[in-house]
Amino acid sequence: MKRLNEIEWEKFEALSLEEKRPYLERVEGDGMPYHTLFAQQFDRPVLERLCALANRIRFINKSKEGALYLKGVLAHKRAMLYFSQPSSRTFLSHLAACQILGITTGSVRDAATSSEFKGESREDSVRTFSSYFDMIIMRSPEQGLAERMAWELSNSSRSIPIINAGSGKDQHPTQALLDIYTLMRSFEEKGGLDGRTVVFCGDLMRGRTVRSLSYLLTDFRNVRQVFVAPQELQVPADVVMILARRGIDFEVTDNLREAVKSADAVYMTRIQDEWDSAKGASARIDTSRFKFGAEELKLLKPDGCLLHPLPRRDEIAVCCDRDPRAMYWRQMRNGMWIRAALIAATFGFEKDIMSCGY
Repeated sequence: MKRLNEIEWEKFEALSLEEKRPYLERVEGDGMPYHTLFAQQFDRPVLERLCALANRIRFINKSKEGALYLKGVLAHKRAMLYFSQPSSRTFLSHLAACQILGITTGSVRDAATSSEFKGESREDSVRTFSSYFDMIIMRSPEQGLAERMAWELSNSSRSIPIINAGSGKDQHPTQALLDIYTLMRSFEEKGGLDGRTVVFCGDLMRGRTVRSLSYLLTDFRNVRQVFVAPQELQVPADVVMILARRGIDFEVTDNLREAVKSADAVYMTRIQDEWDSAKGASARIDTSRFKFGAEELKLLKPDGCLLHPLPRRDEIAVCCDRDPRAMYWRQMRNGMWIRAALIAATFGFEKDIMSCGY
């Protein structure tokens, strides 16, 4: 097995994501990650194992006895939720996932409340967290920070796993896991996810959830991907290159209604104007044709589904909320279960939970 403490940072940073993966797996070599940093770490067998584990956890948790069992699984572990970027769902679902497994948590949600305010480096902050906790779940506006911190800890005297809960504009692997989990559950009694058409719409240029989910979908057979956005916000070239290299059937268009007609799933996103280089730049882009409402709902297949990573603005009309095909509220709750599965598997408790008597 390759280890992060066996390679210099500059050499590791220069590797492709596929080349980095072996350095991030658990010592057991079972394919599960030790550090979860990007979507490319998950192939289909690992995805299916995590989804099965999430299903098992949610089933066990239905009874009081089962819930008490789960709370004892990782009662000896502590996790730091280090969120230097605003978050509601991602923070709360990771917190709830830890609580389900009995993990004691601490949190920093604003660098101004930590010693970083006094000038402490992020490297020193993370080393401090590793002294008190057994896992760091981190979210940052800085691209690649989770990756750098994983390398730092792996080359320290106390290496603990890091889970990337959103890093800059590039990756959001645990969101992609809950998106895949939602899609697999949505189609599990309808022939599965293979052979489906998934439409992405909105700010595809800066939407890290789109980037991560698009890659995970390449692990499934004959899944066609359609990207619908204004030209200024269309899917970036590096995503297109990955799809082309892997022989994926995809389309880039600006016609949402036409795309919805053939869609099995529609994944809407908001405009990511927090990344604007100039104030108000996104507001000058005409996004009026990239919203999902009653007319689009009429075009969606009867067994289709509508997803959104949330928060939303006006890109999905509230009239869609009560339609059974609207999955974004279930999608949000699914995040708690799949993140609990990832945390349990990271600590090596997949087999214990899958084989328990509850």
